[in-house]
Amino acid sequence: MDRVGAPPRDGASGDAPPPPGPPETLTILLVEDDDADALLVTELLSRAGVLADMHRARRVTEALSILDDIRVDCLLLDLGLPDAVGLGALETVVAHVEALSVPPAVVVLTGDTAITAGTWAVASGADDYLVKGEVDGDRLGRALRYAILRRRSAAQQLALYRSEVRAAETMRLERALLPEAVVRDDRISLMVGYLPGGSGLLGGDFFDTVERPDGTLMIVVGDVAGHGPDEAALGASMRTAWRTLVLSGADPGEILPLMERVLLPERHGPEVFVTICQVVVTPGRDAMDVYLAGHMSPLLATRTGDGDGVECTQVTVSTRGRALGIPARGGWEPSRVELPGSWTVVLFTDGLVEAKVTGTDGSTAPDAHDRPPRLGVSGLRSVVASELARGSHDVVPRVLRRVRTLHGGPLADDAALLLAGWDTDADAGPAERTSTLADSTEWGRA
Repeated sequence: MDRVGAPPRDGASGDAPPPPGPPETLTILLVEDDDADALLVTELLSRAGVLADMHRARRVTEALSILDDIRVDCLLLDLGLPDAVGLGALETVVAHVEALSVPPAVVVLTGDTAITAGTWAVASGADDYLVKGEVDGDRLGRALRYAILRRRSAAQQLALYRSEVRAAETMRLERALLPEAVVRDDRISLMVGYLPGGSGLLGGDFFDTVERPDGTLMIVVGDVAGHGPDEAALGASMRTAWRTLVLSGADPGEILPLMERVLLPERHGPEVFVTICQVVVTPGRDAMDVYLAGHMSPLLATRTGDGDGVECTQVTVSTRGRALGIPARGGWEPSRVELPGSWTVVLFTDGLVEAKVTGTDGSTAPDAHDRPPRLGVSGLRSVVASELARGSHDVVPRVLRRVRTLHGGPLADDAALLLAGWDTDADAGPAERTSTLADSTEWGRA
């Protein structure tokens, strides 16, 4: 049936304003086998000023087929059809409508004048009920508009509820990536942070710190390739596996091979891999072994000779291993790094170094393809050094905010940052322990 409609009638008084309704043209499916009644409905809608893209079906089966092909705002249903009569027709239509991604409103239009008929129709899933012989254009238009608005309001409430549930699930997964460290030595400072990317999708970044009974300090940062709940759940599993192996007393050199054995059956596809940086600090705090599995080596920050500045360098390693899950030969050997008297080791994931420098604070010229440059490891070193020079208090959120500012908004990828430090001054008191999950409203506006 061709599109019909007419502009709103003039002369509407201020005492009786027309019912509110969406201004756009509405897509309406009329399920009516009587040609005269179908023509009457079309005329009534035109008189009511309803701009409608009309479609018609003469049977319930035909109506269901149309609903599968096009998106309908409202379905006008006669209860006396050749292939279904009474509430049976309504129940069939409602069951089909509720299974659609965007369910249309359902208004019953019938000749049944029984008082209870409307109650039963609404109880069976209709949004409204009208008697053919008792309806005019205004009443039909009003019922149609209100039914559509009620249906859309219900859809919005459902979407809001689902969004809140997803947000709660996301929070639980993110907090699984922000564990409570198991470190007894109160001279070890530990400051960690996790910054979700701006896409709204979870990533698989994870980190953890455990001190063994002999004083060995074990630190890990890892990144599961990809984004989404599967990757986030795998990241949490990897962190749990690492902590379990550390607490069980596994040799540091055996941890990465055993984690790969956990990864292979847990990942959802052969293309998924995990990069890891594992640091093992000796009980004397004078050396550390660095294990790299496709990950960037950590930074090492120390005070300058005058004590007023901070020097931050990337640790030079002699061996690098492949990422976990990559089908290639080779294992993971440690690189021994000597540590000075006081130090801070900085572990991070690539969400930080891949940030684009678009702000004025430390930005550089675009590259040859007119793209903003990446922050890179050198840029992160500079940010960490300058923020540590201002003091260790809240250094992780300060670094994350600084990188975010340079990027000009939310980062494209999740970012994890872990700073573990040691001070030779035994009289300095307990070292700082902080954790930051950048999920607050304040971070969302920043």
